[in-house]
Amino acid sequence: MELNTIFFIGPQGSGKGTQARRLAERLKFFYWEMGGILREIAKTDTPLGNKVKALIDSGTLLSDQDLYEVVKARLKQLPKSQGVIFDGIPRRLGQAEFLFNYLVGQGRKNFSTLFVNLPKQESVNRLMLRAEKEKRADDTLEKIEFRLKQYEADTVPVLDYLKDRTSFFEIDGTPDIDTVSQNINKALGLND
Repeated sequence: MELNTIFFIGPQGSGKGTQARRLAERLKFFYWEMGGILREIAKTDTPLGNKVKALIDSGTLLSDQDLYEVVKARLKQLPKSQGVIFDGIPRRLGQAEFLFNYLVGQGRKNFSTLFVNLPKQESVNRLMLRAEKEKRADDTLEKIEFRLKQYEADTVPVLDYLKDRTSFFEIDGTPDIDTVSQNINKALGLND
């Protein structure tokens, strides 16, 4: 299978960020981690950079329209032949539609989705453990439950959209990191 553009989707705590980074390193793809991209753009002295910086500083989420501007600005800097792994986007159906159509318009083909699935209780357990280890004040049980509800309401509908338009692979996120990596490689036809 020729790989070009990969979407990683999964609930918080599923390990999708770790897996996306690992796969990007292996394939020499650009790793699109939304938080990092936003921080990078916020450092630029441009109208978009200043807007993103103000949103980050106030703790406000980007509107879809702002997100689209960020996507266009950053993707313009990549060669069209450069493979990309998206982590943390798309989170909503409108974002999925925009991103998919924009990428197709850029001449990209060969889309794959890796859905790292994890039962809700396992997500909660992992996030609580992480909060304890990393002393994260933002990871209270109440906030974790809220984020997982948001994920179910907003992101789960994106899965059907991507199933229809990409090579779609559901990966069990419950085993250890190396086993999940092996299962991803197997699904994508990558030899170890």
